[in-house]
Amino acid sequence: MRFPRNSGILLHPTSLPGPYGSGDFGAAAYHFVDWLVTAGQKMWQILPLGGTGPGNSPYMSCSAFSGNLLLIDLNELSEFGWLAEGDLIPLADFNPHKVDFSLVHQYRMTKLRLAANRFFSDRQHHHITEFETFCTAEQSWLENYALFMALAEKFNWQDWGRWPPAFAHRDAAALLQVSIEQADEIGFWRFCQWCFFRQWRKLKRYANARGIRIIGDMPIFVAYQSADVWSHQPLFELGEDNQATVVAGVPPDYFSETGQRWGNPLFRWAAHELENYAWWIERIRKTIEMFDIVRIDHFRGFAGYWEIQASEPNAIKGRWMPGPGEKLFNAIRNKLGRLPIIAEDLGVITPDVVALLKKFELPGMRVLQFAFGGNTDNPYLPHNFINNMVVYVGTHDNDTTIGWFNSASEHERTFAGKYLRTDGKEINWDLIHAASQSVADIAIYTMQDVLGLGSEHRMNLPGSSGGNWEWRFGWDQLEAQQAEKLYEITALHGRCEADRLKI
Repeated sequence: MRFPRNSGILLHPTSLPGPYGSGDFGAAAYHFVDWLVTAGQKMWQILPLGGTGPGNSPYMSCSAFSGNLLLIDLNELSEFGWLAEGDLIPLADFNPHKVDFSLVHQYRMTKLRLAANRFFSDRQHHHITEFETFCTAEQSWLENYALFMALAEKFNWQDWGRWPPAFAHRDAAALLQVSIEQADEIGFWRFCQWCFFRQWRKLKRYANARGIRIIGDMPIFVAYQSADVWSHQPLFELGEDNQATVVAGVPPDYFSETGQRWGNPLFRWAAHELENYAWWIERIRKTIEMFDIVRIDHFRGFAGYWEIQASEPNAIKGRWMPGPGEKLFNAIRNKLGRLPIIAEDLGVITPDVVALLKKFELPGMRVLQFAFGGNTDNPYLPHNFINNMVVYVGTHDNDTTIGWFNSASEHERTFAGKYLRTDGKEINWDLIHAASQSVADIAIYTMQDVLGLGSEHRMNLPGSSGGNWEWRFGWDQLEAQQAEKLYEITALHGRCEADRLKI
């Protein structure tokens, strides 16, 4: 599917300013939308909105359908009377430029439980009807999610495969009994999801009304410790002990000499085919409901994926296995029609991946930081682009552009200097300009590059286990000239209206 020519910013909501330790769907998110409009941008790209998993990764959520509770705007709950003013005193240890997830999680979850107790203490207010309507509408995933979270709490958050057999194997009588016993806990998790989706939909409406479209991110795999694997065990490669037999990852590459062992259980694709890919169709349908455009992470896994034995400590020893290919996307298209999808096709791209993209007319990705390692035939160089693609200066997995340039090889720095006709003093703006000027339909820039930040502000370093996903910025880092410069570049290259452009 072709998209209109425009551009946008990659920034996860947790990176927004705010008083409670991390960004959320509060006032700062609306202010950021307004800033995007001022800067001439038409898109806001975010990372997955599910709950964070091991290492605080948004790509390891406890549910493919639920939202991240840390993004709930606590101030709005206060406006409804479910939190008092005295409940929302920020901790002195909160860092405006870094998310301390353990501290933020403890603080915010305590407030959400307090709000839920007050919400349910008076069942006469009109919000109860809205809440019950939401629960009915989202029942297909919400019931399993809420029950899973209640059981996880009951069993001290150990892996579901180690729960008592009756619960691990979903004995109907045992689940019915615990649903009665844990009714209040189950209600809490439902309440939180209602708050999340109500606030997210309001924010998205605000963005859309101002001409901003949201690009969401959907991981191809799901976490083992998730409601999805627990409630759909036949669809995943699990052994008799309930543990994953093989796990996901990628072989050694640009990011890591030992590859990346992600650890997600792999799909049992034959089982998905037998049910006509019903779980996948529902997952795509709900994701499309949330966003205007969906970026599917690790798209090449649908053509072929790297299978690692669960006993292996890293991703070196693995093998390529065939994915579902066009059978899956034919089933999705037959049910849902043509969809606004961006395919993350980075890494080892084989002819079957290219054929899949071409058949379904899906735009792939190019990253300018990868452009200068070879010669002029490098596919990441702008003169080799086509229209139906998305160009990034860098993604959440890359270093900031200034950090990349400072650590680049002599060949890369020399090639970039000649190609971009620059001395490298403003390499972040040079690459933003090159991306914007290209023929690619969509150009995306990280907020770090707009702010001109170095490596210490990187969002994620693939293959590393700590210090990721924590970056935040402050309004004091923004200057009027940044929005003005970005608007001018965008307008000159036909990616936004030129009504304010002075020529």
